[in-house]
Amino acid sequence: MIIPVYRVLSYAAIPFISWFLQRRKSKKKEHPGRLKERFGYPSKIRPKGNIVWLHAASVGEAISALSLIKEIKKFYSSTQILITTGTVTSERIMAERLPSDVIHQFIPIDQPIWIKRFLSYWDPCLILWMESEFWPNFLTDIKKRKIPLILINARISQNSYKIWKRFPKTISRLMNCFILCMAQSERDANKLIKLGAKAVEVPGNLKYAAESLPADDSELTALWNAIGKRPIWIAASTHQGEEAIVADAHRFLSSSYPNLLTIIIPRHPIRGNEIASSLSNQGFMTQLREERHSIEAKTEIYIANTIGELGLFYRLSPIAFVGGTLIPHGGQNLLEAAKLDCAIIHGPSTDNFTTITKEMSKVDGSILVHNKIELAEAVSTLMSDETRRQAQIIAASNIAKDKISILGKVMNHLSPFLTPDKVPPNIQNRS
Repeated sequence: MIIPVYRVLSYAAIPFISWFLQRRKSKKKEHPGRLKERFGYPSKIRPKGNIVWLHAASVGEAISALSLIKEIKKFYSSTQILITTGTVTSERIMAERLPSDVIHQFIPIDQPIWIKRFLSYWDPCLILWMESEFWPNFLTDIKKRKIPLILINARISQNSYKIWKRFPKTISRLMNCFILCMAQSERDANKLIKLGAKAVEVPGNLKYAAESLPADDSELTALWNAIGKRPIWIAASTHQGEEAIVADAHRFLSSSYPNLLTIIIPRHPIRGNEIASSLSNQGFMTQLREERHSIEAKTEIYIANTIGELGLFYRLSPIAFVGGTLIPHGGQNLLEAAKLDCAIIHGPSTDNFTTITKEMSKVDGSILVHNKIELAEAVSTLMSDETRRQAQIIAASNIAKDKISILGKVMNHLSPFLTPDKVPPNIQNRS
């Protein structure tokens, strides 16, 4: 009953959705030249042949998808790939890092008319759905068209699990749209089965197998020259509320390290001006990365409010606090820092990366902190004790290297659906 009602409401909401998208556009949360894609209209010409469509909603999912896309193209070179994302930030990253022959589009809103337009035009032979976005109209329409749909890197948060358990018939119907679910962990697999998934495998978290974040060598050199011998640490992928904690930690540290440079890389770069203004009002000498001025000697806190440069700053600093962990968010990917030889600090909120956090804790590959005092103490320890810092870096790096095999496991599960003689009969003869 819930899905039919949702479908009716989807039609009724069209005027509101259109208004909402226009408002997001005015706030620069939608791409101004590509808004039509959100209504299912294509902005690229469909290539001939079979298309595999991969949907990755967030920045993290999109980055995880990159390694999978390259692996598919390596072994199935004739396969065309379409990837959809839902945010402007993810689109910018895809523009920089996608292979030239991979098509990017924004995912249409979950409205039947727009979905029909999208699916009819792109006509994919296989759909790979990342993580846990269960859009009822999309999933049910895909099943009606008998397009093989596989859930990749699936995870179910505890909150989501509790909510879906209240609607067992609805979630079971949605789960049955997937012919295969690949879970991040055994815990996620058990949740998926209880929610109604039939075929479940556990290859591991694809985010762990992602390639190291890239960096521009010339930009790295320029920053090194600007910083010189100043002590440095970074706060990466921070969320609202964490920047103030980082700034307080900087204040504590500055008595012992008077020339300290703290670099903040907000998860959402659009917040850069807001962060700079707030910290300036507290007396800190701040500077914004987007202004492209060289780091000044008087700069205390440098705010890297640009897109796609996290790899640059992980290479720049030997010490990294990973954000989304000192506020109730669930954390960001610790392995991104580990792969680039950073000594990692994080808060207690790591629900999004529970497994990897536990693995790092067991081998002293990271430091857990709970507040600004502990954060300052952890940074100070790592700055003053090179032996401790290097041991922590090596421990975390070894865990990161062990996760590369996950990509191969995912490909093993996908290969039957990518092999030409396994393609459903209705698309085998497509021109």
